[in-house]
Amino acid sequence: MGTMGFLQRLRWLQICGLVAGLAIAQFAHSPLPAQAQPVATCQLSNEQILQKEQLRQAALQGDRESFSRYQQLVERQASDLQDCRNENWPRNQAIWVRLYPCDARPGALEQVLDVLVNKGYNQVYVEVFGAGQVLLPRADNPTVWPSVVRSPGYENRDLLAEAIAKGQERGLKVYAWMFSMNVGYSYLQRPNGTQSLALNGYGQTSLESLQSGGLNSAGEVNAEEVFIDPYNSQARTDYSTLVQSVVRRRPDGVLFDYIRYPRGVGAASVAGRVQDLWIYGSAAQQAFYQRSLNRSADALSRRFLQRGYITAQDIVEMEAFGEPQPLWQGYNPDPAYAQSTPDQRRAYVQQQLWRLGIGHAFQGVLDFLALGSQPVTQQGIPAGAVFFPEGNQSIGESGIDSRLQPWDRFSTSMQWHPMSYATCGRADCIVAQIQRVLQVAPDDTKVMPVLAGRWGEPISGRPALEAQMNAIRQAAPQIQTVSHFALSWQEPEFDRVRKSCQLQ
Repeated sequence: MGTMGFLQRLRWLQICGLVAGLAIAQFAHSPLPAQAQPVATCQLSNEQILQKEQLRQAALQGDRESFSRYQQLVERQASDLQDCRNENWPRNQAIWVRLYPCDARPGALEQVLDVLVNKGYNQVYVEVFGAGQVLLPRADNPTVWPSVVRSPGYENRDLLAEAIAKGQERGLKVYAWMFSMNVGYSYLQRPNGTQSLALNGYGQTSLESLQSGGLNSAGEVNAEEVFIDPYNSQARTDYSTLVQSVVRRRPDGVLFDYIRYPRGVGAASVAGRVQDLWIYGSAAQQAFYQRSLNRSADALSRRFLQRGYITAQDIVEMEAFGEPQPLWQGYNPDPAYAQSTPDQRRAYVQQQLWRLGIGHAFQGVLDFLALGSQPVTQQGIPAGAVFFPEGNQSIGESGIDSRLQPWDRFSTSMQWHPMSYATCGRADCIVAQIQRVLQVAPDDTKVMPVLAGRWGEPISGRPALEAQMNAIRQAAPQIQTVSHFALSWQEPEFDRVRKSCQLQ
């Protein structure tokens, strides 16, 4: 049987303690005051925006004086933006952005970043790995994923490095936003790519099992959601190579998204049987069996994973090993085991195995996050984890959210970015999600909520961003960073044009 280092074993024992409790309470929240102090957006006026855009366009035409004035204006607005954010809540206002190949055109990236400053943002979370593509130049892409920009003549264009440099010139802190366990469809094109994927007990990959989108509570099939087995050594190596390449560009931070398993649709959104867990990949299975501490535990683990249950006859057969009782990592022996009947022992052992399966799935998520964040923190760069506040909750007597996202066990040295996307049409259910995280998080944890929406108008069952922000400020004024998903929601036509144009 495999052995574990002291720190790894300690972490596993903590997980086992979590699973034994399973449920995490829903926390009540106080009513919001009737009158809320308006949140300062730090947005620029229409006149300021027009002046800067006219200078940018003139500079693109070769007008040196306009270029000089544009640069001076960019510098002055960067200083003004920082002053405004320092004097108003929240101290940091961030936005999530995806870049496209056409952002490599002359002046295009500057335009995108200018739009963010115009809207009062002083942080931007740039997607550097998503939909199976990486924001690295083709000439310097050591990963197994294709580059976002692949047009001939642009092999050396490094949009990530450029976004960091030009964003910082504008007073923006530029974070690298990375998908993690969701590696994208392109990953299947590598040799033996399917062998690295997570499997459930029905022999399905995430492509073969219906799943819901991140913001879509009703659920939809997303062909780009391809989840790996976090225990798979090849997947871990491939991801480490990617993270190290991103870190070399020295972003102001790195955010890890999709630190979880897929979420099923309807009844499948709750995992209630071991077959519902994504622990049937060959690497995950092997690691699961290695959690057994004696022969009877090993035999019962295999039968449980293969059949989904064990019988009283299985318990009787295990007595041939001459062991007092089956033992697994993280669980203490039951002093009443020997005096119980075979059926009582069966019920006890099956419960332990179910908890072991959940804990094993949790540990895969935690280990993969630790793998990704290690090279980031070693360079002194802040790392953050993006998660759903409900992604770890128990449901019913023995069910659990199928995403199996143990965010309450994420390192408190990391930033916590809860995606607070509730859709009740009001702000209070969004605030409740944030308060749940604040109740669980230790006092020194940096909790930085993620909101979805638009300025000035409600969308998709969520109030306008102003209403959400005001409610959060009243309920949790200690929060100093709030981010908004996403630029594509706020400027859909701008996003459509950038996405659909062809880079020449």
